[in-house]
Amino acid sequence: MLRVIYELSPPEAVEALVRVTTTGVEADPGGARPAVEADGGRVTLSYPDANWGSDLSLLVSSVVAGEWGDLGTLERCRLVHIDWPDGLPGPAQEAPDRVLIGAIVKPALGLSPREAAATAAELAAGGADLVKDDELIGDRPWSPLEERVRAIVGSIPERVTYVANVTGTADGMLRRAERAVELGAKGLLVNAWAQGFDAVRVLREHDLGAALFAHRAGGAPWLRGAVGAGGGPIASLTRMAGSDYVLVGSFTGKLADDPDDVLAGIAACHAPAAVPRAVAVLGGGVSPENAAAQVERAGTRSGVMALLGSAAYAHPGGPREAVAETVAAVR
Repeated sequence: MLRVIYELSPPEAVEALVRVTTTGVEADPGGARPAVEADGGRVTLSYPDANWGSDLSLLVSSVVAGEWGDLGTLERCRLVHIDWPDGLPGPAQEAPDRVLIGAIVKPALGLSPREAAATAAELAAGGADLVKDDELIGDRPWSPLEERVRAIVGSIPERVTYVANVTGTADGMLRRAERAVELGAKGLLVNAWAQGFDAVRVLREHDLGAALFAHRAGGAPWLRGAVGAGGGPIASLTRMAGSDYVLVGSFTGKLADDPDDVLAGIAACHAPAAVPRAVAVLGGGVSPENAAAQVERAGTRSGVMALLGSAAYAHPGGPREAVAETVAAVR
């Protein structure tokens, strides 16, 4: 059974929720409707495995971000827990038992491959374990993916993981990913909400030999609303789809994440499962000044990353010094 828990208001809206996630009508000829357990403001729905199996696209469009969000009868319907079915790939490797430091190549747009490589080299020289493309950059004429990967890989030491953004046209995603890995990228970024979570699964199951970083751009309308999903289920979905790195937000206040949602996301990355743990990535306003406090609030020094973005470029000493200070602060 697929067990899903929602915070629901008003309670009588449960029948509308059941219908819109299954048959759409009162009749249930195939036994698709879930068993219902109500407990105060929470309702647990247990659906037959046969409804969707481990089809990620169907799971997302039914119980995670489905048409139930359109129902006018709902005042609150927030997904707070889901027991994922067997058959989802999960990360390729176990998260390291330490704190990692990541950094994003900025400005997000406008840098040529040579300029991006120079920036990546500064971040790596500061001690970053991972350097990644921004989620907004793809394969554009002024920064072709192949040229950017070739330039950045050539500018950083072997120990650093470079994550190339392969988000873009669906029919070209695998080609872009394969080429990026051929040119030396050790990681691949995909905007999971925009490209589709099944794109993460496809990249994982093609076993290209690169770590996956699924970005949550597009997830905010669900994470922020009374009708939506909590940080725990979204992080667990990202992990189970196959991502090695999972953005969980931060405690800085720059983003709208509730601290409890951030903690739930970290827990979801590390919860016992049939798949490896994912790295919980703390990102959004993380700086050399607050990185140590962010890791402290995370409650773990295992399988967690402090990810520097624009704060590294606002640092008086520049991005290299910003990364170096962050490394010193958290280790």
